[in-house]
Amino acid sequence: MAASESRGDDWARDCAAVLPCYNEGSTVAEVARGVRAHLPTVFVVDDGSTDDTAAQSSAAGATVIRNTKNRGKGSALRSGLDRARAQGFAWALTLDGDGQHAPADIPSFFACADKMRASFVVGNRLGAPGKMPLLRRAVNRLMTALLSRLAGTPLADSQCGFRLIHLAAWAKLPLKTDHFETESELLVEFIRAGHRVEFVPVQVIYKSGRSKIRPLVDTWRWLRWWFVQ
Repeated sequence: MAASESRGDDWARDCAAVLPCYNEGSTVAEVARGVRAHLPTVFVVDDGSTDDTAAQSSAAGATVIRNTKNRGKGSALRSGLDRARAQGFAWALTLDGDGQHAPADIPSFFACADKMRASFVVGNRLGAPGKMPLLRRAVNRLMTALLSRLAGTPLADSQCGFRLIHLAAWAKLPLKTDHFETESELLVEFIRAGHRVEFVPVQVIYKSGRSKIRPLVDTWRWLRWWFVQ
């Protein structure tokens, strides 16, 4: 499959989905099936799960990339994006396997990339945060404000993992992180490299279940990354 560098001539051919997952066996199959209604190729990166994430993903038609131990979301994303690029895809759509990103929103990303000729499109939940927990909303707004100042441009939602990424542009970025801070790093580096970044509204979905974010450890990693910028 030859990658197309043009935007939007055939998204189903030129774009693969990448789902970094850690113990998402209860939700990932439904997410993968929803995504495959828009993109036939779905890569699930099973980041050292101890449940049936891999089996559920395969049953839903996804290709599973298996890490034998948990390496972090950033590392899992890199594995999935590397695989998509190696197989000739020009674009990757990233979303979480926990059901908090709605596959029905996928066409909005493609339409934005087509219209705005963007290399990076990010989902925006903060325009209408709805059911987002108040603490999570406050933290996201604070981090987005800090990153807007760092990037030198207003950002709508810096922490949403629902993203459309041009892989040739991504591959040239000097990315160094391996955990949740990767999503901040990726956004800042796209802007620093001069690529067009756009935001599209997406649904806010919050389901019961414990967040994979570890507040103390992941906040420390984010701050450590922040202070060296």
